Amino acid sequence: QVRLLESGPGLVNPAQTLALTCTVSGGSIATNDHYWSWIRQPPGKGLEWIGFISYSGSSYYNPSLKSRTSISRDTSKNQFSLQLTSVTPEDTAVYSCAAANTFGQGTQVTVSV
Repeated sequence: QVRLLESGPGLVNPAQTLALTCTVSGGSIATNDHYWSWIRQPPGKGLEWIGFISYSGSSYYNPSLKSRTSISRDTSKNQFSLQLTSVTPEDTAVYSCAAANTFGQGTQVTVSV
């Protein structure tokens, strides 16, 4: 069974880049036929899908975030990463990685000075 663990800074300054990594165990991001996704949940709001990278390396993003989002992968480390540029306090949320109906535990990211 795939297991996912997010890591990254919990505090990001406005206008900077948010960078998170998801470490995968129990499956390969390069061979398992999954879509390796990032989602987030702002305080008091519902889940928002950010984007995914497929097992073949293709990526697709939420159109509302596309201009600021990049999802990449490191197959040697079995990790995939999220970068969200030019963040504002509205990007404050719990960020989670997900695949195969499995979610990571999530990590709180706060955008503040």
